[in-house]
Amino acid sequence: MKEYRQHKFELPEGATDILLVRHGESRPASPDDPFPLVDGHGDPELAPQGREQAVAVGERLKSLPINAVYVTNLRRTAETAEPLCRHLAIEHRVEPDLREVHLGDWEGGVFRIKVHENDPIIQEMHQEQRWDVIPGAESTESLRERVSRGLRNIASNHPNELVVAVAHGGVIGHIIANATGATPFAFNGCDNGSISRIVMVDGEIVVRGFNDVSHLGGAGSMTSMMT
Repeated sequence: MKEYRQHKFELPEGATDILLVRHGESRPASPDDPFPLVDGHGDPELAPQGREQAVAVGERLKSLPINAVYVTNLRRTAETAEPLCRHLAIEHRVEPDLREVHLGDWEGGVFRIKVHENDPIIQEMHQEQRWDVIPGAESTESLRERVSRGLRNIASNHPNELVVAVAHGGVIGHIIANATGATPFAFNGCDNGSISRIVMVDGEIVVRGFNDVSHLGGAGSMTSMMT
């Protein structure tokens, strides 16, 4: 009798396997000590907890056949990537188009304070699921254009390879929501130090995992994501 086993996912020829790592926790926001800005974006360093998360990410991924590690132009991503790059004996590469959503007038830590206060604009932002409800913030269209460009750049450089991209919560949420057709904010809020997985081929994205935190003591399994 002929039998047909269930299909196991296999990477298509020419595909790029990308592990999206959210940077470790950055230092707390304070009205008296605003974050420095880089190209208008808040650029806090990692908090001690974030450095521990970075170490855990490095330990988790160090045995995988990773060909490159990408970060953004914001230092919390480079600081998160550093332990992994040290294990792999490689230098990180910078892909600035994967930098965090620009928060306009609420950069420098103001956004976190407004979230804590449940500011009416925060409520409106969630209702409309648009960042640009915040004065001067980035539109969904602008975010989609640059993030797509950044992912295409990585994919074009690494066909048939596994890479890590250390990025930001808003950007990772956008990537997963856009790829799955979910509402724009459906995947916002992945954990600091979490690992998500996408596969890119011919400009299309297949989502293979989201918010794995088992290396941080949470639920999830990188083993299941990679098989």
